[in-house]
Amino acid sequence: MQTDSNTKTDLTFEDFKSQVLNDYKIAVTSRECSLLGRREVLTGKAKFGIFGDGKEIPQLAWAKVFKNGDFRSGYYRDQTFMMAIGQLTIEQFFAGLYGTSDIKSEPMSAGRQMGGHYGTHSLDENGNWKNLTEQKNSSADISPTAGQMPRLLGLAQASKIYRNVESIDTTKFSKKGNEIAWGTIGNASTSEGLFFETINAAGVLQVPMVINIWDDEYGISVHAKYQTTKEDISEILKGFQRDEDHKGYELLKVNGWDYPALIETYQKAEYIARTEHVPVMLHVVELTQPQGHSTSGSHERYKSRERLDWEEEFDCIVQMRKWMISNNIATQDELDVLNKTIKKNVREGKKAAWNTYLNPIKDEQQEAIRLLSELSESSSNKVFINKIVEQLKSIDEPVRKDIASAVRKGLRYVISEDAIEKDNIQAWISSYMTSNQPKYSSHLHSTSKHAATNIKEVLPTYDNNAEQVDGRLVLRDNFDAIFGNYPQALVFGEDAGNIGDVNQGLEGLQEKYGELRVSDAGIREATILGQGIGMAMRGLRPIAEIQYLDYILYALQIMSDDLATLQYRTQGKQKAPLIVRTRGHRLEGIWHSGSQLGGIINLIRGIHVLVPRNMTKAAGFYNTLLESDEPALIIECLNGYRLKETMPNNIGQFKTPIGVVETIKEGSDITLVSYGSTLRIVEQVAKELIEVGVDAEVIDIQSLLPLDINHDIVKSVAKTNRLMVIDEDVPGGASAYILNEIINTQSAFQHLDGQPKTLTAQPHRPAYGTDGDYFSKPSAEDIFEAIYDVMHEANPNDYPKLR
Repeated sequence: MQTDSNTKTDLTFEDFKSQVLNDYKIAVTSRECSLLGRREVLTGKAKFGIFGDGKEIPQLAWAKVFKNGDFRSGYYRDQTFMMAIGQLTIEQFFAGLYGTSDIKSEPMSAGRQMGGHYGTHSLDENGNWKNLTEQKNSSADISPTAGQMPRLLGLAQASKIYRNVESIDTTKFSKKGNEIAWGTIGNASTSEGLFFETINAAGVLQVPMVINIWDDEYGISVHAKYQTTKEDISEILKGFQRDEDHKGYELLKVNGWDYPALIETYQKAEYIARTEHVPVMLHVVELTQPQGHSTSGSHERYKSRERLDWEEEFDCIVQMRKWMISNNIATQDELDVLNKTIKKNVREGKKAAWNTYLNPIKDEQQEAIRLLSELSESSSNKVFINKIVEQLKSIDEPVRKDIASAVRKGLRYVISEDAIEKDNIQAWISSYMTSNQPKYSSHLHSTSKHAATNIKEVLPTYDNNAEQVDGRLVLRDNFDAIFGNYPQALVFGEDAGNIGDVNQGLEGLQEKYGELRVSDAGIREATILGQGIGMAMRGLRPIAEIQYLDYILYALQIMSDDLATLQYRTQGKQKAPLIVRTRGHRLEGIWHSGSQLGGIINLIRGIHVLVPRNMTKAAGFYNTLLESDEPALIIECLNGYRLKETMPNNIGQFKTPIGVVETIKEGSDITLVSYGSTLRIVEQVAKELIEVGVDAEVIDIQSLLPLDINHDIVKSVAKTNRLMVIDEDVPGGASAYILNEIINTQSAFQHLDGQPKTLTAQPHRPAYGTDGDYFSKPSAEDIFEAIYDVMHEANPNDYPKLR
């Protein structure tokens, strides 16, 4: 089931007729999947349904001009398109609806996303790139409205880079930059800021991007008059239309029920975007939504009778059918017969998908019943276990929760008993949990040989007469080596290009490598991130610079919902090894405090968070990541660019290991754990503590996510028996995460002689200026006194009270 992209004018009528009938089959198949899918939800077989009914015909026209190598960045209305390009079958549609956890049966997400969220496989079984130019590609959908837009920008920009930057190996990724990035969005979601930010950025960058706006006049129950000025998004965006004197967009508008007009309009959009690298906005209007927004409700509640009557008449499939009959492509009777055949095929596909989903679970259910029954016969609590058995037997359509819950509850009744049946069921449930947990939890990070934690450390080396330089020069020279060694590497961000970033870490590199590889960007953090995600998904190695850590809050949703989940939500079938560069720590002032890590580390699991204490360590992280296939956030120390560091002689080659701590100073009395700029203060305090007889061990975390994969901190605690985590984040922020890792994950509690301590900033944003920092974040005196107090509590005779 795939549309024919041959739309040449020299087709015979019979060939044309065959194409149209095939398109009609796809449209009706998709509609029947939507209708039957809703019933499956309402009868309880599926949890939730959101479908693409009413959008079928424009998606057929779109599919005809979608070529190998192209990318889609869409949302949950695009099932007809996925069917039309041959990437979604009836069985796969229903497998997604049921949440089938087998990637072969449910290739979109292996049941990790609700149905309607689509994606293709960019990676092979080993996590290596497939040849993306030989397949039609869809980046993996996310649910948040307009969240697909920033990524779309980067997918389009990749074509511009591939067309205009020499020396990149494009074999698997591009054919002369001819690929288009196609986006879809509903009319109501164009109200989101991410839409406007992306539209503006694409107009500035002039990239081959086509955005389809599916307009059915509603956003769930809310009419366009409450969503959009003038109730018409293309009307208010007319200022983006290009002309002879100004670059911009080509704006096109077409009725979503007009099959021939749609085909003509999509051919025009494709030509402009593919050949001229000009963005196109395609506003598809007069669409319908026959079943309403989703299975959560019915549109009869909020649409007038007149609107419902209009939707019935101008349903795009109804209009296509009328057009086919009037143009002698098919008779009404022929189409009725075809519809009946399609209904049967959809029902059979649905049944096959349900059996594929349910049968393995029913086999597991029977095995659990057998084991529980055997346990019951050997137990003095037979009556209670039998009740569990009967309850499990009574479930006709079990889920794995039913099985695991029954067995685990059954075990409670034999806690004090000793029997082979108990051993058997204990072994079975342990195996059951071990084998099933990965179905729902694997691939948060890369499992390939290129995973970041597999990259071994290479220490910086130095000449005997090595020069002491500003830290920024270590970074600059390392970036120079990166761009020389990696033609596919590029960096972009606010002030990153012409002036070489605000701290001169990229000084002179735009002049050397060109504006496409070292680029300035507008003040638009979310789409800077999106540029990086999209380009990384197409084989480039982007470094997206966010000027300060505080500004990353503008992009945090995209990092959290899109980048961090990509490997997970595709079960390792897509990746975006983006490096996000920023700077923070010990900044002064409410809006430039650089200390929001407690929130960040809990929102972007799936992205490595690295906190180097100096620029040599930071440079090593960049080198490590460029050999890996994973995304990361690197937070450079803002107050470290002018501090002196020794210039290594193996620039571009040394690597800082990810997830590995470093002991900066050995000691025997207490373990001090910190990171970033605060670590330098801790180092100084550790020297001062020697004067009062306290020998502290100082550990630099270096990497917050992951943290201490070798469990070296607990080894230190075993020696000192005391622990303090020192952090400039708010109370309960990053320090709480660090302490949990040390105490619970590493079991350091067994080595402690006293309460583990945290020393953090105040709960408010830091006040401005030197005094604001001193009274808001841990100062050297705060740290000294907190450590001394720990020693005083342990031994008041040797350490009299300080104050």
